[in-house]
Formats: sequence, structure tokens, C-alpha cells
Amino acid sequence: MSALYFLRRDADLSARNTFGVAARAPWLLEVFDTGTLAEALELEQIAGLPLLPLGGGSNLLFAGDAPGAVLALRAAGMRVLGEHGGRATVRAEAGAEWHALVMWSLDQGLCGLENLALIPGSVGAAPIQNIGAYGVEAGERIVAVEAWDRQQGTRVRMDRQACAFGYRDSAFKRAPDRWIVTAVEFELARDAAPRLDYAGIGEELAAMGIAGPPSAREVAEAVIRIRRRKLPDPALTGNAGSFFKNPIVPAAQAAALLAAHPRLPVFPGDGDGSRKLSAAWLIDACGWKGAREGDAGVSDAHALVLVNHGQASGAQLLALARRIAASVGERFGVALEPEPRIVGERW
Repeated sequence: MSALYFLRRDADLSARNTFGVAARAPWLLEVFDTGTLAEALELEQIAGLPLLPLGGGSNLLFAGDAPGAVLALRAAGMRVLGEHGGRATVRAEAGAEWHALVMWSLDQGLCGLENLALIPGSVGAAPIQNIGAYGVEAGERIVAVEAWDRQQGTRVRMDRQACAFGYRDSAFKRAPDRWIVTAVEFELARDAAPRLDYAGIGEELAAMGIAGPPSAREVAEAVIRIRRRKLPDPALTGNAGSFFKNPIVPAAQAAALLAAHPRLPVFPGDGDGSRKLSAAWLIDACGWKGAREGDAGVSDAHALVLVNHGQASGAQLLALARRIAASVGERFGVALEPEPRIVGERW
């Protein structure tokens, strides 16, 4: 076996997902140099098996065991590729920790990722989910994604348009069995106006005593403080962050709901004819915040976060999520969809 990749049989995945649920994989393939990825994928033991790329395990729920091989990319380098006109292109390998990239970019004097601080997971997962928080999506900063195309058996470099980013969506998410993200390139600025229009950031900066225009690092610190206050730490309480997407509905439906429920937060959708609703508000209004069924529960600090209080199985968490979605659908006529990928079951 090459020192640049390692294959393990009957692997325990309980420490490789932030829900902390028990799961196993017939094979675990760890690749330390993506230059050897093609060779590693041809190993006789896993050739032809279903393949699940696994980063930090923060955006999936194991409702059952992995059906085939699990792939973990371990290369984690970050570097500035070039700079022009006050803007720099940064490359990060898929195995790098996302929050580490955010803080490293700030150390380089670069801004653009600060609103995405403290999101758990790996860089490789960021474009798949098009992660977003506090008014910024990763796709806005990504200029290219390097990936292994399993269908063509070759390495490709996809620009932002080819990535087809949408709300918590991308070309990679729509074809999960085709693409393996190996690296991501970002365009970041030396000096840019911070994005402060999302609710809570201004108030947090004021509480920090920041009176004038904040620096990118100060915005990151404000976001970190908010997230630590609102969201449970996966190291202490198993969770995958927000479990449900904010639903996008026709504008007329949103108007009718707002007339009946004036406190319902409504945001612009993906066009004039649609609106985005707060999933957290809908779930809270149905009485789920802080609910608990055995060790499967909903955070008492944020209604969007499902939590594992200790020994919950992925199947139990999925059953709870289904009941939550059913109650929201029954009361408000709105369908909720999960953010995390569900392994071993269908939604």
C-alpha cells in the first residue's frame, strides 16, 4: 500500500461525523496526496463499490451504515496563487478545515470569508453544499473548483458558472456520485466593505465596543461569538448545524402566510416571484424547539439544529426530522427539506 494512501477494512465512522452516531463502512480509503487519487480508486477491493467522499462529517446524517467505500482526502494545504489589483487568488486543498482557512486568510490580510467563520467541516464540502451564513455564500467567493470526474476518469477544473451554485446547492450536490472535489480556489480582497446587513452582526459589533467601520477580523469575531452562543458545539453535543433549509415559496404564498402570521420572517427568494421563509420560525411555532425523544432532540437555543444528546441513532434523528417536517407541512402548508446528506435512507 502506498504511503500516500491507506485502505482500512470495516471502519468505525462514529468519530467521523459530527452527529456522533454509530456507523461503519466496509472500507475506508484515506488519500494524503490527491495526485494518487486515480491509482487509489482502482484498488481491487473497492473498485466498483459505491463511494462516499467524507470530509469533516458535518453535513451528513448516517441513518445506516455506508453502503460501500468511504473516501477521506487528507491533503490540507493552503496558499496564495497570485495577486493583482488588491485581489488575491487563494487555493485550499479539500482536506483543509474550513474554519482554519477562514482564519488563515485573515492572517494573510485577506477578507471575504469572515462571515463564514466557525462553520464546521472541510474545504472540499464547501462548494458541494454552497455553505452560507450571515448574508454570504461560499459560491460568491469561489472562482474555480478542482475535482475528479469519476464519469470521465479525469481531473477537471470547473469555473464558477460550471459549478452552478444555488441556495445550498451546486452541480456537485446534484450529481454526488460523479464528482470528488479535490481543491477550491477563492478570490479574496485586501480591502473590501464588510457585509453587515444580516441581522445580529451590527448588534454584536456594538456589544464588542466597535464603533467605527469594523475590520474583517472583527466581523469574524462577531460571527464566532454569535455562533458559539446560538449553536451547540459538536465536540460536546452531536449535531450538524442547521438541519433544514429555509424554504423558498411563491411570493403569493409567502404574502398569505405573512398576513396570517405577521411575525414570520420573510426574505427575498431567488427571483421576484419567490420568497424565502425562516425554517427556524416555522419549527419553533410548531413547538419543537427544545423537544427531546430519547437522546434525539432539537436544540433549546436554535430550532433548526437537531442534536444527539448521547446515544441517539441516525435512524432516530431522521425519524424526528420527518415528524418535524410533517408538522410544519400540516400547519403551514410548507415543505421542509434537509440540508445534510442522508446516508443509508431516503428523506
